[in-house]
Amino acid sequence: MDGICTLASDPVYDQLVALLNSIEAIVGSQMPVCVYPYNDNTTKIAAEIARRPNVQLYDNVESIQRWDQFAQKAWDSHPTAHQRWRQIGSSGYHRFGTHRRYCAFDRPFDRFLYMDADTLLMSPVEFIFAKLQDNDCVVYDFQHKDLTHVYNIDSPKLTQVFPPERLKTEIFCSGFYASKQNLFDQERRNWIIEQLEAGDAEVLYPMAPDQTLLNYMMMRPNLSLYNLALELPKEKKTGCCVTSAHFQENEHILYDKGNRLTYMHYIGVSSQLIAKVCAGENIDFPYRDLFLHYRYLHEPEKKPQFTTQPKPYNQPSSLSQRILKKLKLS
Repeated sequence: MDGICTLASDPVYDQLVALLNSIEAIVGSQMPVCVYPYNDNTTKIAAEIARRPNVQLYDNVESIQRWDQFAQKAWDSHPTAHQRWRQIGSSGYHRFGTHRRYCAFDRPFDRFLYMDADTLLMSPVEFIFAKLQDNDCVVYDFQHKDLTHVYNIDSPKLTQVFPPERLKTEIFCSGFYASKQNLFDQERRNWIIEQLEAGDAEVLYPMAPDQTLLNYMMMRPNLSLYNLALELPKEKKTGCCVTSAHFQENEHILYDKGNRLTYMHYIGVSSQLIAKVCAGENIDFPYRDLFLHYRYLHEPEKKPQFTTQPKPYNQPSSLSQRILKKLKLS
């Protein structure tokens, strides 16, 4: 069985509703969807999921705990991760819970498409699942142009672990990827931890813990990856990022120079800002009307009605450089 999955908790409630509505609008209400809990704060999203027959909240405690332990072991092997996290005021493990998207490798789908909660589906996805016939992972993004948010480029060990040509072509964003069940059984997970503990851990970039670890998990065992952004003809490629200002909207679908986007990623637009806008605060952000269309697809009477001039969205300084880099990627 094929399905779409995501990761969420109550703070991203509005994004989750918009994503689920976009999936329903684009591929239909029969598409199975699984939501993995970021943490135990799931009261609001659980109520929303209960209203949707095709959507389930993942509750396999054993699977969740297994991946929690895997992530802890992986980052305990890193020489500086905990120190860097303490420096930014992050106690324990930084952004712990993001790795729970890995539960998709356990169940419930034989083949799955993972989408971050801050994305919207824009196109049918049969062509992505079709590529899984011959590949272990299928992605569609331009993260390969920015290695710094995946690996520690200052580590001399990086090019010893991965040849430069692989680092140029196999890097991907963890916000949108398709893969298969059972790629990471206990034996493979143990082997990955062994490699990290033997010294590989220093190549990981600790500030994006789920993304760097997922890339390593795919690359270290030499699993096959297909990136549509590298494989499609130039005239057919599209961007996917909210920082690309040139997309054109037609009937609530975005197009890039005439080509329909596969998905839109609202990267850098915080859940706190989204909550304020949905509560009626007139703050502008790119493609806001598109987001609000899908967020209130089934309850248009609740859609905020703005009568004042919108306040500009001043992105946090910690994200500014990241967004500028993303501008070059899409």
